[in-house]
Amino acid sequence: MRKTEQMQQASGDILGFHHVAIIASDYQLSRHFYVDVLGLVVIAENFRAERNSWKCDLRIGNSQIELFSFPDAPARTSRPEACGLRHLAFCVKDIGAMVQRLAEHGVECEPIRTDPYTGRLFTFFSDPDELPLELYET
Repeated sequence: MRKTEQMQQASGDILGFHHVAIIASDYQLSRHFYVDVLGLVVIAENFRAERNSWKCDLRIGNSQIELFSFPDAPARTSRPEACGLRHLAFCVKDIGAMVQRLAEHGVECEPIRTDPYTGRLFTFFSDPDELPLELYET
């Protein structure tokens, strides 16, 4: 049995990601970033008074990002790299066009590089809370 066949069998019943949850320190700033800068679509947005917290569901392909606000949420270490989730990578068709779009909104990206294993182009940038994000051309 080939390695790819083994990987397909090992995946079991997991079909993909439903959502990724992000807690923002400044909800309105992060909402602007994910909706107006990155272009994600708002599916639902609710203020949860009992938690003094916003929850915004954003469509990204067949998955979602849940954007939350919580009062006094502690900062998460992004640099130097720490154990745990490293970054979130977005698939894009044209990395140059997306880097240009981000630049027009004042978002700096690292230089575009080529993945030595796949030959695909990629770059990194950060959200308003310095969460590392990646663009990966597919």
